Amino acid sequence: MKKLISIILIALVSVFAFASCSDTDTDSDVYKVGVVQYISHPSLDNCYAGVEQALTARFGDKVEITRQIGSDSSADSDCSTYASQYAAQNYDMIVAIATPAASSAFAAAEAKDIPVVFCAVSDPMSVGLVESMEKPGYNCSGTSDVLDMAAQIKLITSLQPDVKKIGVLYTSSEANSIAQLALLEAAAQPYGIEIVPQSIQNDADIPAAATALCAKVDCLNNFTDNKVVNNLTVVLEAANEANIPVYGSEVEQVKNGCLASVSIDYVALGKVTGDMAADALEGAKLADMAVKTISDATPVVNSEVLAAFGIELPASYANAEIVTTNK
Repeated sequence: MKKLISIILIALVSVFAFASCSDTDTDSDVYKVGVVQYISHPSLDNCYAGVEQALTARFGDKVEITRQIGSDSSADSDCSTYASQYAAQNYDMIVAIATPAASSAFAAAEAKDIPVVFCAVSDPMSVGLVESMEKPGYNCSGTSDVLDMAAQIKLITSLQPDVKKIGVLYTSSEANSIAQLALLEAAAQPYGIEIVPQSIQNDADIPAAATALCAKVDCLNNFTDNKVVNNLTVVLEAANEANIPVYGSEVEQVKNGCLASVSIDYVALGKVTGDMAADALEGAKLADMAVKTISDATPVVNSEVLAAFGIELPASYANAEIVTTNK
């Protein structure tokens, strides 16, 4: 009898040990995805929301997402630290939101061949993330938020037919902004409009730079420049003092006080990014996965700002999305 009981106990221990191993194997099937987000502002937060929705829709509880966000004062070094941590811990993938975060992730992941999927990088070729937009070549691809500058100029001239000079405040070290400035200048040329750029290096430069720029131009046009967007209130205050409108690059900026924008949907951009990340986790090669964009752009107008400047909405923009200022 004692021998029989011993055999039964050994069998039970084996069963529990097998079950425990099975649980461990199941856990190992969970994808670990580390997200590096440059800083927190509505556009980038919307990107993350889209990424998270796409990954959880595909994998449910089989994906574990860790998100780390750079602080306003040390975002570049923060992103480098976070990406290095993900690489050291052998995450299955790094998702990077905004160009500086993507550059940090690419540098940290390259030695371990960890796939990197970027979101909201306007010109990934200029910063060496891909060899070409059609065939990235590296274990890295994602989405671009390049703006339709021709549509933006058309919107500005429709609301301000007499505009002659458009000011642009941008960060000199942000590759996205430099690329978009060139596109805006090219789009403005057929209209005979002068683009007046004013560079800044850090947040502290913005108040004086914005005040000086507003004195020279008929309006301001924002890109998705992270430092400028993060200090939009300061820019709007300077523009209001000069009695000129500010045009944004997406709907959240218009809701925060810009006059209008031809806007892309950053949640939708994040979802496209998340779908690309999911495909890569399932075995698709990022090296062969073309960089994607959102082609549909929607005109958005702030009715309160429109009224404050005494501007009538042209009939050609009767179908624009109308928003009011966030309180």
